[in-house]
Amino acid sequence: MTRSEMMSRIRSVSKIEKLPKQMSGMYLRKHPTIYGKPDFGNKSRKIAVFIDGCFWHICPIHFRMPKTNRKFWIKKFKYNAERDKMVNNTLELLDYNVIRIWEHDIKK
Repeated sequence: MTRSEMMSRIRSVSKIEKLPKQMSGMYLRKHPTIYGKPDFGNKSRKIAVFIDGCFWHICPIHFRMPKTNRKFWIKKFKYNAERDKMVNNTLELLDYNVIRIWEHDIKK
């Protein structure tokens, strides 16, 4: 079994799953139909909230590079960073307020 197959089988409840109850009254919906697929957002108020995972978005505090298959992971992380910039730029051109929060900040 390849690493990507193993990773795809991990199914856990993240802190993001528990946020909607805590965010009541903030006018944000979970999984809104906004470009870039933010975790939370509001089209009419033009808000997009992304919660960036420490592993997938190279958190400066918690990230650890996998020891195997480094070429694959470097390419993957570079693609993620480029995609994040493109999504931010596109949403800002559409007058959205883009908010990015680290996964570890939610745990606090």
